[in-house]
Amino acid sequence: MDVSGPSEFALIERLRAALPKHAANGLVVGIGDDAAAWRSPAYTLATTDTMVAGVHFLPGRVSWRDAGWKALAANISDIAAMGGTPAFALVTLCLPPDTPVEAVDELYAGLIECAGVYGVTIAGGDIVTAPVFGITIALTGEAAVAADGSPLLLRREAARAGDAIAVTGPLGGSAGGLRALLDDAPLTPDIAWLIERHMRPRPRVDAGQAAIAAGVRCGIDISDGLVQDLGHVCAASGVDAELWLPSVPAPPELSACFPDDAINMATGGGEDYELLLVAPEAALAHASDLLGTPLTRIGRVLEGAGRVRALDAGGGEMQIELAGWDHLTQGRR
Repeated sequence: MDVSGPSEFALIERLRAALPKHAANGLVVGIGDDAAAWRSPAYTLATTDTMVAGVHFLPGRVSWRDAGWKALAANISDIAAMGGTPAFALVTLCLPPDTPVEAVDELYAGLIECAGVYGVTIAGGDIVTAPVFGITIALTGEAAVAADGSPLLLRREAARAGDAIAVTGPLGGSAGGLRALLDDAPLTPDIAWLIERHMRPRPRVDAGQAAIAAGVRCGIDISDGLVQDLGHVCAASGVDAELWLPSVPAPPELSACFPDDAINMATGGGEDYELLLVAPEAALAHASDLLGTPLTRIGRVLEGAGRVRALDAGGGEMQIELAGWDHLTQGRR
């Protein structure tokens, strides 16, 4: 049966029945009314993101369950990049009439699985018919609060000359997974790991919260590519950055499968959803201690006006072939 069979309201009821039965703290009204309602005394964070079939994932080559996970994880990463805690999600589905109902079930199973891992409540949404599948999620979160009552946030505009630049984990795995899917690469253990990185990213909520607790105040998630996202920080803060290419961590699976392109994937591939943190060395060291895992130093902040210089082992400037993702210039630049 496809989604043209049941009515819109029958499909909504089917999806509501799949959600956990208990209500989250603060949820007053969930799915079934004109709007969801919840109570939150904290500073609220809000983000939204869309995934479209053929643009953000490859239907037929990846599972609907993985697509559901990734759709929510991308939004959770935005909350993590602010140092916050994710809370409530609203989900809008754009469904072609021939979409199998079982595909929607699987999509929601992935959403629910990701929501359970990160403590998110799916509180409502919408369903519309469309010529191509798409899913839009609006997600709220809560910011930590200082003793004086002000919000504690990671901001792009908070980098200062002399700060160190660090990342929370290996980069380029998602780009490698996408390349493997596009190339129909044989499913070796290394390839399977890369595809998992592409379709099942793990937002670093833990790292964002550790950074806030350690006094770090500048951060961004690596969604569009390391060089491009570091460039966003530089532009917002009015500084330059040196990026030390030999220090950029690429996973061994990526280097094993794509040795010639590993560094370009790690610096420009995007969708890794690790965090880029910028702060004095002492604050980064404290964050690492709180997190219980090391952060990788990959560069430093300089006086300037928004430029990123990628340097090789000898200090020479290198050109990055993949500069990042931009939807309005048709993808990779």
